[in-house]
Amino acid sequence: MSTHAEKAAELFRKGYNCAQATFLAFADETSMDKKTALKLTSSFGGGMGRLREVCGAVSAIFMIAGIKYGTDDPRNDEEKACHYALIQELARRFREKNGTIICRELLDLSEKHSLPIPGKRTDDYYKTRPCERFVFDAAEIMDEVIKEHK
Repeated sequence: MSTHAEKAAELFRKGYNCAQATFLAFADETSMDKKTALKLTSSFGGGMGRLREVCGAVSAIFMIAGIKYGTDDPRNDEEKACHYALIQELARRFREKNGTIICRELLDLSEKHSLPIPGKRTDDYYKTRPCERFVFDAAEIMDEVIKEHK
């Protein structure tokens, strides 16, 4: 794969949830082992456990940004503000491409949350769900930010 975005889309097609696919595509940037990365992000699929809140792909790029650029000093308000500004910028870019960062709005669902049972990954699932595009977009945005920070 030539880009993180392509890798993320491929991982999504293999059955990983949106957060897992996006986060795992950046293993080279996070230096996190695969098993830990997958477990860490497993809760964020379907907009956080199928609650249909913040898109899992968006949550994943927030986590990647935290690993790469986050703060660890609870007293450094300037550093926190700078990091929060980055997170807001990531959200803005995703929202600009897709209209929202909220899973249920991206999927045009009327229900606030879904049953905890994940949808079966069939050919029809992939044809009707735009999630692969959201995973791609989120990873592409993260790649842009990484390039800007070099």
